[in-house]
Amino acid sequence: MDEVTGAQLIAESLKTQKVEYMFGIVGVPVIEVAMAAQAAGVKYVGMRNEQAVEACRLYSKFSARPSGLEAIPSVIEKAVRTSMYGRPGACYVDVAGDMVNAKVDRSKVRVVSCCPPPPVSLADRDGITEAISVLKSAKRPLIIVGKGAAYSRAETDLREFVEVSGLPFLPTPMGKGVLPDDHPNCVAAARSRALLQADVVLLLGARLNWILHFGLPPRFNPNVKIIQVDLCAEEMGNNVRPAVALLGDISAIVTQLLECVRKDGWKYLSDTEWWSTLRDKIAANAKISKALSLQSTVPMNYYTVFHHISQLLPHDCIIVSEGANTMDIGRTMLNNYLPRHRLDAGTFGTMGVGLGFAIAAATVERSKSHKGQRIVCVEGDSAFGFSGMEVETMCRYNLPVVIIVVNNNGIYSGVDPDTWKQMAEMGDLTSVAPPVTLLPEARYDEVMTAFGGRGFLVRTEEELRRALELSLSDWDRPSLLNVLIDPSSDRKQQEFPWLTRSNL
Repeated sequence: MDEVTGAQLIAESLKTQKVEYMFGIVGVPVIEVAMAAQAAGVKYVGMRNEQAVEACRLYSKFSARPSGLEAIPSVIEKAVRTSMYGRPGACYVDVAGDMVNAKVDRSKVRVVSCCPPPPVSLADRDGITEAISVLKSAKRPLIIVGKGAAYSRAETDLREFVEVSGLPFLPTPMGKGVLPDDHPNCVAAARSRALLQADVVLLLGARLNWILHFGLPPRFNPNVKIIQVDLCAEEMGNNVRPAVALLGDISAIVTQLLECVRKDGWKYLSDTEWWSTLRDKIAANAKISKALSLQSTVPMNYYTVFHHISQLLPHDCIIVSEGANTMDIGRTMLNNYLPRHRLDAGTFGTMGVGLGFAIAAATVERSKSHKGQRIVCVEGDSAFGFSGMEVETMCRYNLPVVIIVVNNNGIYSGVDPDTWKQMAEMGDLTSVAPPVTLLPEARYDEVMTAFGGRGFLVRTEEELRRALELSLSDWDRPSLLNVLIDPSSDRKQQEFPWLTRSNL
């Protein structure tokens, strides 16, 4: 009798579904699953920080527990298929511990093949015609490129659509790079003005959630018309009722829109008042950011740090970022030129995901025949603290991730060492120290050095450039730049404070 264990069935089922990597934290009985995965040809990466707990059931697209060993292949196939079909998302499969080492006759296990690629759906033709009509009537049109456009690999047709139609576009954080950030039609540097004054918005695979201020005043024109393009039917009409709803694959629908624009020969002219308004705002914001970035003070500010980083990063690098000001300012100053090359805290603003993302990206890149693209993880000091022990994981697997910790001694803001000392002399720091403060000038670089990576303590522009150049040239081990900045450094004055509705 040919018997097989539950652990073997899990591993073999994942391999059948063309899963190449498994990330996990071992312990009984996960050890057996990890070993079976390696035996089946699935590469296993052992992590240190477990944040996906039982609560993840509530936020998964699909959750199931196999009723028996023979059901494992079918459940895993459905989980993989569900994760990719429709709007991508996480799935949760709970295998009871006593099933991992249990055995079953292989002949009783139904053979399940690899799931096919997701089907591609088109929008209704009348809807496409109506969408083009609404766009033509717009005086101040805007395209918002969401991560759904990145998932659907819409970059080629979308670029042609933007250039044929002449429309301005604004990427969401993880929509950056679907079209290059330096494209002449990109108006990211005039984000607030574009959102506020646009009268028609073509929403491509983006949700009107908190990141886009729910599509509501005072951030948006109260009379704005939304052309909503999404793969998820239940997303249609959330917060704002769309003037036109186009349900289907983002790439396929962009192709439909492109065909109509070509056929009509319509183009939004570049000499309109709207384009002039956007260009003026872009120039004004660029002037302010440039002035801040060229300040040669010690300690440095955010803009000076990102100015030098942006000059040295390879155009094809994958940027991972999380934090408060670090992530927000980094979005505007660190350009993405290729699709699916930016990962950040995402829709829920979850801190602690950055190093895990970086490890996954570096693992995939290293598997390529050449050295692959560089992974640069830009972290706030608070965000780094959530999963900082993952630097050991990077060192253990020799993953050449470059971590840049922008260290302002706190969460949003901190204090300098002298102020910290004065507070300590005043009494118990648990009563005196502001809750947002962290230990001043904490040596995060030495954490990396302790595990065999390269750590750099950075205070000046020259030290920053030298450390980053050395780190980008080293393909053999990870590195961490602990960049000390002014604890009081902040974002430039915002026309609309982020998510703040008061006094407006």
